[in-house]
Amino acid sequence: MKYMAFVLVIPLLIIWGVLNAYAEPNKAKAELNNSKGENIGIATLVEGTDGVLITINVWNLPPGLHGFHIHEVGKCEPPDFKSAGGHFNPYGRKHGLKNPEGPHSGDSPNLLVVPDGTATQVILFPFVTLGDGTNSLLHPGGTSLMIHATTDDQITDPSGNSGVRIACGVISKY
Repeated sequence: MKYMAFVLVIPLLIIWGVLNAYAEPNKAKAELNNSKGENIGIATLVEGTDGVLITINVWNLPPGLHGFHIHEVGKCEPPDFKSAGGHFNPYGRKHGLKNPEGPHSGDSPNLLVVPDGTATQVILFPFVTLGDGTNSLLHPGGTSLMIHATTDDQITDPSGNSGVRIACGVISKY
C-alpha cells in the first residue's frame, strides 16, 4: 500500500514540475501620463532570469534623449510628479550607469524620442524583481516609471541632471 502512494506521488510531482517550467512569468504594467493627466504611453514589465525587462511605448513627447527611471513610490500626482519620490535605490548606491559607486536599481539608459514624438525601447533592469524581496517593484507603497525632460548624464547624483519630470506611470501587477 505504501508503494502505491509513492507511485501516485511521482507522476504528480513530474506534472507539477512541467507546469511550473511553463508557468506565466510575473508581469506588470504602467500607463504613463503627462503633467496634464493625458495618457502618453504604456510600459509592460516581465520578470526574466536576469531581471525585469521593460518595454516602453510612448507618444506626444519632445524629440531627443530623456532620462528614464524607476522611482521609489507608486504615486504620480501631476503636475510635477514629486509624489513618486526619488529613484528606486534599495541598496543605497550612487546614481548613474557610469558611476563607479552605482547604479541605483532604477537607473537605465536614456529614452530616445524620435522626431515624430514617439519612442519604443526595451530595457533590462538587472537589479529589480516583480517577486518578493528588498528589490521588488511591487513592494507596499509601490513604484513608478518616470520620464524626465532632458538627457541623464549617467553619473551625477542623485538624478543625472535629467531635468523636470514630464511623464509618470504607477507600476501595477497584471
